[in-house]
Amino acid sequence: MSFGPAAIIGLCLGFLWGIGCSLAILYSIFLGGYRKGVEDSLSAQKSKRFNEAIEKIKVRREKTSASPK
Repeated sequence: MSFGPAAIIGLCLGFLWGIGCSLAILYSIFLGGYRKGVEDSLSAQKSKRFNEAIEKIKVRREKTSASPK
């Protein structure tokens, strides 16, 4: 059984193409979330989810500053 060099090259290129496409999709999702977060932080009226996240951060910071090191 011969597994030719063309098949190996095709397999490598296909794998790299698939990984590249996956990373591009993840990157676009990340940027969309980042942009939405910046928009929420700059808006005059904050969303309920944004306010809840800020409260969680404040509570976490208070816990870490109160705990002895």
